[in-house]
Amino acid sequence: MRAESKALAQDLALLTTKLYVPPSRPDLVGRSRLVQRLDEGLALGRRLTLVSAPAGYGKTTLLSEWIAHNGQRAAWLSLDEADNDPVRFWTYVVAAMQQVEANLGRGIPDLLRSPQRPPIASLLTVLINQMGALADDFVLVLDDYHLVTTPAIHEGLAFLVDNLPQELHLVIATRADPPLPLARLRGRGQLTEIRQRDLRFTADEAATFLRSVSGIDLSAQDIAALEERTEGWITGLQLAALSMQDRDDLPGFISAFAGSHRYVLDYLTEEVLQRQTDGTQAFLLQTSILDRLSGPLCDAVLAIRRPVSSQAAGSASQRNGEASLVRPFGDSQAVLENLEAANLFVVALDDERTWYRYHRLFRDLLRARLKESCPDRVPELHR
Repeated sequence: MRAESKALAQDLALLTTKLYVPPSRPDLVGRSRLVQRLDEGLALGRRLTLVSAPAGYGKTTLLSEWIAHNGQRAAWLSLDEADNDPVRFWTYVVAAMQQVEANLGRGIPDLLRSPQRPPIASLLTVLINQMGALADDFVLVLDDYHLVTTPAIHEGLAFLVDNLPQELHLVIATRADPPLPLARLRGRGQLTEIRQRDLRFTADEAATFLRSVSGIDLSAQDIAALEERTEGWITGLQLAALSMQDRDDLPGFISAFAGSHRYVLDYLTEEVLQRQTDGTQAFLLQTSILDRLSGPLCDAVLAIRRPVSSQAAGSASQRNGEASLVRPFGDSQAVLENLEAANLFVVALDDERTWYRYHRLFRDLLRARLKESCPDRVPELHR
């Protein structure tokens, strides 16, 4: 009875809904071209599939569609910020795998909780050897991996990727590139990548989506204009569709649709801007005046020393009743490369990491915030 109670307590400690593959949405737009690329990566025996893009590009929806499409055995783990504890993280990983192979990883959760816990690499070696003895292959999906920031977890996952048996294919969905040996995997042909430019809706996909979500029979010209303004950003299209309900002048609304629209502003502020550090927010706000960004150009703009209030980005931090003031980073080129790796609505304009621009709706939001909080600063930045 005592052993059964202990096992029950451990089971109750796991939130089982984190282990379910999300169901397909009723307004799903089929992404056959992307499903085919995912299938190819699996057929070629690549170790890792990375689906990396900003918020609202349909990463989770794509993977759930893919799993439903090909019937592949799949273990799924939806991550959250609480999973930054290595014991909790690997316990959930094992629990996810046990959804497809009940005996896989047996005993490892107990060892993870042991006061004399063996090194994670030793436990993963046991798990890898067990996977190598499986009769059937399966996929492990780690969703929202950007919420994991613990170096020890990254190191353990890198060990798993380096020693992955052919029976397991790892899929990571994230808003920011993980600190894994991606360049090495890419060079060895062991990496399938699906990124923002791949996930953005084509004109045909945007038309199907808008008609299914809004129920409005838009003209081809209106759809093309809206697709251009949102740059195929799925959530942007959805927010636009919601806003178009009961409107008479649709062409006028579409031509005026921008990042300052209240739905878009609320989403980008809550899901993107407020999640950044004060320094990153300051950099984004001050460089938003630029249509194109480069390291030297941003350095020139940021050479003005007077700081921007973090309150402009919606930060809640206060000191002595006044908004805290921050200075941006010193090396703008490094910041731009970090923003690109973090998928922070930054679009690369070349392959040399020289020129970038902000997504149009994100740029609109940043400019509106800057003008609202520091109107006298805008002319100074332009000079």
